[in-house]
Amino acid sequence: MLIKANNFGLYCTAKIQKMEYNRIVAVTGLPHLYELLTSKTDGAIVRSLEDKTSRFVSSRIHNLSHLESIEVFTTDENVNLADVFHAMKNSGDALPDSKDDKALRSYFEKVYPTMDFERVYASDLKKMVKWYEVLQKNDIEIKLTEQPEEVDKVEEEVTTVLGEEETEKVEKTEKEETKKPKAKKPETKAGKPAAKKAATKTPVKKAPKKSGQKKKEG
Repeated sequence: MLIKANNFGLYCTAKIQKMEYNRIVAVTGLPHLYELLTSKTDGAIVRSLEDKTSRFVSSRIHNLSHLESIEVFTTDENVNLADVFHAMKNSGDALPDSKDDKALRSYFEKVYPTMDFERVYASDLKKMVKWYEVLQKNDIEIKLTEQPEEVDKVEEEVTTVLGEEETEKVEKTEKEETKKPKAKKPETKAGKPAAKKAATKTPVKKAPKKSGQKKKEG
């Protein structure tokens, strides 16, 4: 928030923070795109890029996919979704009608001819056009997060590929149980069990009887 002064006194102006591409997510079961505000153990709080309303999404029902982690099938290696968005921007062609499957196919054949249209379906093409429109409308720069050279903890990357069934969970938890080797029993010589020591009883000495005094004869 900025505080400015004029002839009539002080007044405040709110400084709008620009949304970053690495915080934009798609939520399974919900339309449109969302900005990730905060993450919790049982879900997350997101804000819609359409109507700017915030809501809580439970991790038991919904799953989040970051746009920067989504890949697209091509006839060669998979490419990041951001590469397709950049090609759409650089082409300068008008976006097709998202309800017209033939127009969508014709558009992407021109914009990104190496896309594998056997595995990228019309629903995926429609989704990419709608997402690109929302990003442009909200003035979000399509820029991938720079990865640090040294990473302290090695974490498994989870990516969603358009054309495949959407991943239900962003985080994979795989636990491998290792069997402990059984402890070997100590072996005795010649394979014979160790002889038990015979219990010896110590003789109990009887206490000598005390001799009573003889009575004097009267």
